[in-house]
Amino acid sequence: MTNAGKNIPRPSGYRNAKKFFRKRIFTIRTAKDIVLLIAGIFSAGFGLESFLLPNNFIDGGVTGISLLITEVTKWPLPLLLIIINIPFVILGFTQIGKVFSIKTILAICGLAICITFIHFPIVTTDKLLVSVFGGFFLGAGIGLAMRAGGVLDGTEVLAIFLSKKLSASVGDIIMIFNIIIFSVAAYIFSVETALYSILTYLAASKTIDFLIEGIEEYTGVTIISPKSEEIYKMVTEIMQRGITVYKGTEGFGKKGHVLELNILYTVVTRLEISKLKSEVELIDPQAFIIMHSIKDTKGGMIKKRRLAH
Repeated sequence: MTNAGKNIPRPSGYRNAKKFFRKRIFTIRTAKDIVLLIAGIFSAGFGLESFLLPNNFIDGGVTGISLLITEVTKWPLPLLLIIINIPFVILGFTQIGKVFSIKTILAICGLAICITFIHFPIVTTDKLLVSVFGGFFLGAGIGLAMRAGGVLDGTEVLAIFLSKKLSASVGDIIMIFNIIIFSVAAYIFSVETALYSILTYLAASKTIDFLIEGIEEYTGVTIISPKSEEIYKMVTEIMQRGITVYKGTEGFGKKGHVLELNILYTVVTRLEISKLKSEVELIDPQAFIIMHSIKDTKGGMIKKRRLAH
């Protein structure tokens, strides 16, 4: 009697190794998220206490609402940050998931504790510096928390939820939300304060984009050329990049001539675009090159591989 057709169980050593590998990956990822959350909390706390709070500046989103209420009612900011974010945490639990909600709760509570017990020094009272660097450090804190899988501000969660219900994008909803906040700030404080607060929001927003989309900007490049084999070797050997080959056909002329060819696709950083175009031009000056921006990448051969010595 043979074992053909029967499921032969894999050795227990393989299963144990697989479990160990998954546990190791989970542990590394969790440790990384914890470090990012802590760094985000301290960065946001520094931005608030050293720049925004002493100069009565606000930001957009839930943080901006909390700062507004604090200035008007003198209620403690840490308490307001927790209370106002509670509905958004609940919404995040239903819309995104349990892990996201837990990380968000830890991030918001951590920020509240940081503001309560850690007192950062006032760096400057110059309004322009306060708005730019206050927004930078606050945005860095929010961006790091988002990289860790949570948020310090629940506005994004609300925007995602409303975008599914309304015919508007997430960006449009956040913009409308912040217009209302800055209009109230202009009424309560002054137009000048509101304008500086808008500058704070822009600095924070750009910092968040910088952290979320990645430090390096990538460009996807599609190359169509009859000399695809030579270009393929150049990309993999000289540029040391991974490349994907698509089978395609090219139509041209009045009679619709069809020519089969390979379509090449690779991803490079923006600093390598000039070199790639120069190398392709040396091989085929008539090559058709299409480029488009990519926000971020994962895996593959984006980073240069180390050559064996």
